[in-house]
This record gives sequence, structure tokens and C-alpha cells, in this order.
Amino acid sequence: MKLIECPRDAMQGIHEFIPTALKAQYINLLLQTGFDTIDFGSFVSPKAIPQLRDTKEVLAQLDLGYSATKLLAIVANLRGADEAMACPEISYIGFPFSVSETFQRRNTNSGILESLTTVEQMLELCEKHGKTAVVYLSMGFGNPYGDEYNAAIVEDWAGRLVEKGTKILSLSDTIGVSTPPQIKQLLPLLMRSFPETEIGLHLHSTPESRIEKIEAAYQSGCKRFDSALRGFGGCPMAKDDLTGNMATEDVINYLQQQGENLELNLAKLQEALALSTTVFNI
Repeated sequence: MKLIECPRDAMQGIHEFIPTALKAQYINLLLQTGFDTIDFGSFVSPKAIPQLRDTKEVLAQLDLGYSATKLLAIVANLRGADEAMACPEISYIGFPFSVSETFQRRNTNSGILESLTTVEQMLELCEKHGKTAVVYLSMGFGNPYGDEYNAAIVEDWAGRLVEKGTKILSLSDTIGVSTPPQIKQLLPLLMRSFPETEIGLHLHSTPESRIEKIEAAYQSGCKRFDSALRGFGGCPMAKDDLTGNMATEDVINYLQQQGENLELNLAKLQEALALSTTVFNI
């Protein structure tokens, strides 16, 4: 069972700049908690995501000596990928690949076919630099733009990404429209079609529907969950109203109830939860 904590996704849409030292303090607590991976920052244009313009500075303040947790950073193009490749501390490079043409252009300023080429080149860079790509199937459960959507479209693009060499796909509900029946249909479909590929879920949700989505994912065989403490965040490039992430504490509670041994430092988790109120100014 892999838990991917996503402070990057939680922070990216907040307009008031979170001080670099506070970001690093928070992520250092998350590193001590024992998550498999921390999605900690992004190498994208500061004009697009000003909150994360200090990713390199945050990275320099992280204490990685006593943590087995790996770091993931998001990129939107090859320039960002090159920057991330130069950081030996980063294990995973994430790229948002949308099955919605409209969102792909909004999010990365390139179309789907152009982005497929970018992924191919990024995979070559990862091979060269000893890193692993995580490709997110954005708008994987539908989109608000009227772009054609169905499960076959998701499966087709997933197949093309796997053919290029993608080893990890994260099925992403960018705007929180997924339903438990959808999750139970789409996740097993991809897992059956691409048995050699690690398939995860990056779901956004309102608080009212979180548990039923977590349950549907778990019952469908999901072993890789993206989430953020307290459910903060969402994608600022998708629409004006941010739909929150899955709350990490809800994911943990559910999985523990199912008897999963997550091997987490719960004391550090509580410290991170307490500090999150300062980080997110609530």
C-alpha cells in the first residue's frame, strides 16, 4: 500500500504566499511520518503557479537523511523536466496528461498529441538520470468543457502512454466528479488492461463524498492513494472553485479499519496536522 502525500497540490492554489521556511518545516514533518512519497513541489512557470516559485529553496531546506520517503515534483514541459532532473534528491517526475484537449491546453499550454511527445522525451530523460515518471491521467472521470469523454478514451490514452514506457499512471479526478460506480468500473479496467503498470488514484472530492470514494477505490484493488492532510487544495487551472483533495487522515483511518499496516509515525502525523492550520492560515 503506497500513500502519496501531496502538499504541492494542497498549496498551489493559495493566493497568499506561504513562507519558504514554513513550507519546509511542514514537509519535514511529513517526511518523518513515513509516507511512501511526498509530492512536494513543481518546476513550472512562476506566472502560472506563483505559490511554488520557491520549490528549489524548499528542497534545500528538507532533511532527507533519516527518511525513506521519496520526493516527487511536477513539471509541465521539458524545461521544467530539465530543472527537476538536475536535483538528485528527487525520485519521481510527475506530468499531468489530460484526456481532455481543453484542459491539456489550459494546464500545459500544449495539446494532447504534443504532450504525448513531451512524455516520451521526459521518459528518456528519466532513464538517463535514474528517475521514474508518474503520469497523471487528468480529467480521468470527466471534464466540464464538453470534450468527449468515456472509459474507452481513458483506456486508449493510457495504452499509448504505457507503450511509450510509462510505469506509473495516476488516474486523476481533477474536478471531483467521480462516483463510486465509475471508480469501480475504470480502475479495474486499467488494472486488467495494463497489469505491468502501477495504477494509482488521485481523487478530488467534497468532504461529503470522500469516504465512499475511498471505499470504492479500496474495494477495486487500489494500492496507491494520493491525498493531502485535511483535504486542502485542488487544481487552480481547472476552474475557479477549488474542489479539495482526499483528506489523508480519512484515507489512513479507512485503511486501518481494513486491517492495513501502514507503518506510519502517528505522532509526527499529528504534529503535521497541527502545523497545517498555520500553513494554510485557518
